[in-house]
Amino acid sequence: MQLNAQIVAASCGSTVLRASTWTAPLQSACDRYSINTPLRVAAFLAQVGVESARLTAVVENLNYSATGLLTTFPKYFNAVQAAQYEHQPQRIANRVYAGRYGNGDEASGDGWRFKGRGLLQITFANNYASCGKAIALPLDSHPELLEQPCNAALAAGWFWDSRDLNKLADAGNFSGVCRGVNGGLTAYSERLALYSAGKKALGL
Repeated sequence: MQLNAQIVAASCGSTVLRASTWTAPLQSACDRYSINTPLRVAAFLAQVGVESARLTAVVENLNYSATGLLTTFPKYFNAVQAAQYEHQPQRIANRVYAGRYGNGDEASGDGWRFKGRGLLQITFANNYASCGKAIALPLDSHPELLEQPCNAALAAGWFWDSRDLNKLADAGNFSGVCRGVNGGLTAYSERLALYSAGKKALGL
């Protein structure tokens, strides 16, 4: 199905002007990964809207205050550690993403190297490697390639497809889609509002 800037803007919560710069990259991703019905598009773009801060960010913002660290990453910080790490995005990434999904330890720098990028925030070395193989980009050595609009959108399509989220979208299982993208229901009310707006723009 054909996207336009109005549909993208409504579904992602962005301005029409900003949406217009993303319409072609998103169209390419949707075409490649069969995100081609109103239900699929609405569910996909709602996730994109939240994960990309309404199409304004393709790199994860890790500039947390101490309070933010304790709220967002309580498993990795106590009050003393949070005070030592606050507002130091590189150190924060290296700590919270260390030793998981192909990343090395905190000293390796992999957490920062493979922080969230793209419209659905691809994170961790293993995901970068899998995504890079699928879309023919050397993301393991050049993770910053996911900051380019065409690649950011294509990676989002790959991530969606790799978790078989079209099936959940077809079933109208939006909470399942959210869990597939985010691992939980973070910002669920915002995601749901964009989903509703997207469905309306798509005539559902």
